[in-house]
Amino acid sequence: MMDDLHDTLARLIATVEILERRVDALEHPLQIQRSIPVPAAISSESVQAASTLPFQQGDGVFSVVGKAMLGIAGAYLLRAVAESTTLPRSVVVAIAIAYAALWLVAATRVRAEAWFASVTYAATSFLIIVAMLWELTLRFKVLPTAVTAGILGAFVVAAYALAWKRHFVAVAWVATAAGCTAALVLSIATHDLAPFIMALLATAIASEYAAASNHSVRTRLLVAASADIATWALIYICSRPEGARVEYKEVSGGLLLALGPILLLIYGSSATVQTMLLRRRITFFEAAQTLVAFLLTSWSVLVFWSGAGATVLGALCFISAVTGYAMVFICFGAASQQRNYHVYAAGSAALFLAGAYLCLSPVWLVLCLGLAAIAATIVGVQTDRLTLEFHGLAFLAASAFSSGLPVFVVRAFAATFPSSPTWLVWFVSACAGLCYAVERRLQAKQWKHRLLYILSATFAVSAMTALLVWATARLAAVSMIPGASHIAVIRTLTTCLIALGLAYSGSRWRWTELGWLAYGTLVFIASKLLFEDLRQGRLEFTAASIFLYAITLLSVPRIMRLGQKARMTGPSATLPEP
Repeated sequence: MMDDLHDTLARLIATVEILERRVDALEHPLQIQRSIPVPAAISSESVQAASTLPFQQGDGVFSVVGKAMLGIAGAYLLRAVAESTTLPRSVVVAIAIAYAALWLVAATRVRAEAWFASVTYAATSFLIIVAMLWELTLRFKVLPTAVTAGILGAFVVAAYALAWKRHFVAVAWVATAAGCTAALVLSIATHDLAPFIMALLATAIASEYAAASNHSVRTRLLVAASADIATWALIYICSRPEGARVEYKEVSGGLLLALGPILLLIYGSSATVQTMLLRRRITFFEAAQTLVAFLLTSWSVLVFWSGAGATVLGALCFISAVTGYAMVFICFGAASQQRNYHVYAAGSAALFLAGAYLCLSPVWLVLCLGLAAIAATIVGVQTDRLTLEFHGLAFLAASAFSSGLPVFVVRAFAATFPSSPTWLVWFVSACAGLCYAVERRLQAKQWKHRLLYILSATFAVSAMTALLVWATARLAAVSMIPGASHIAVIRTLTTCLIALGLAYSGSRWRWTELGWLAYGTLVFIASKLLFEDLRQGRLEFTAASIFLYAITLLSVPRIMRLGQKARMTGPSATLPEP
């Protein structure tokens, strides 16, 4: 019996010693790992897997959570002191800020592998500071909203600075999420948006600086979205009648005009630094956020600076467009910079169009866009930059829209009698023909060139056909008063002649898109016969239109063969294809 008791006691002592070692290992894993040798039976893979466990922290999980709870308890004690007026509330504010800052410092000073402790302590710090700001601003009315926003923004920036070398990703995530959420909620609760927008802009500067400094933090989208929402809300509220925004604090006109440009400056400068100085490819976020900031800026200027604001904004758009095109040619010519090339080129074209519509009169608008279309097409052909040729087509389309060319084309084919074109319509039509002639000097290399040619040719042919219909109708009006049936036949005749001309030109110079347009014109004539000629009720005129269409159907294939024969036997047969 005594032997059995002795054995049982020995096993209990051994078991207690094992349990003590395990508890000590949980509380101080690194010290145990250094003091106790690893048995040879344990493989290196097992050691590596154990070292990467999710909660392999410098302190135990329960210890970290317990310390955080002590921090929260201290915050409640400070709140009780503030409520009891034992100390002046300004002193309580200073103590609370220092107390929260100590927890933030603790979050950045734990061991490198202790990410859980870093996140927990950072979250504790921001819970303390946000709760303190909420109570002192909304309940005790101690802090003005400007001071509250300043403390919040400074605390977020301080978190970035303290965590710059250690635990940056973990602390930055907590700081950004807590700071942006608190700024939005406090701006709504206090009905004073402008100070908290400034805090969000300070956070945006810190976030973009971190991104430019190769600090891996994926909070830029959250910061940008928060700043965009707050800025949009402020512009929308302040643009409403005074009776609809009595609850919100008044904002000066200068500040309303400044917030949008500051937001644009932050993200525009960040995108420029990322692409030009650091030679990185622009991301979708950077392009989209710069566009959103530009739209918010334009909205605020047009709403709060009527009259001269549009002219100033248009001039700035022109300057930015010229700068953007210069950057396209100088900085982004390499193959590795193609994304930057296309994004900056598209942005420059959009800025040029915006500037033209904002600060030019209607006549000068048409002239400027038409000349810009010719210039972009010529430069694109000379430098072999297809993007500029498409920009020329976009400028031409904008010029045509501003001149009334689409309305003239529709009336030429649908109105009872075609209306007379203005000189601006003639100008845009000439620009369209010239742009197509310049583009067609080069041989098509890929489908993008074919697309450009077909769009440009369609533009020029539509304008030329409408002008020819108008001229033919005017000539017919000299000797008679043309009715609807006469105009229908004139349209059929004119369009058939255009189809024959396209068929010959396309086959003669091997411009395939003109051949496609010839067959497309035949389809258009067929629909015209169905919806116009057959509904006129004059059988003789309907018969004339059908006869003209039948002749054209029979002649187009023959005309195309005639053009091919002329190309094979003509002087240009030995010349290279244009």
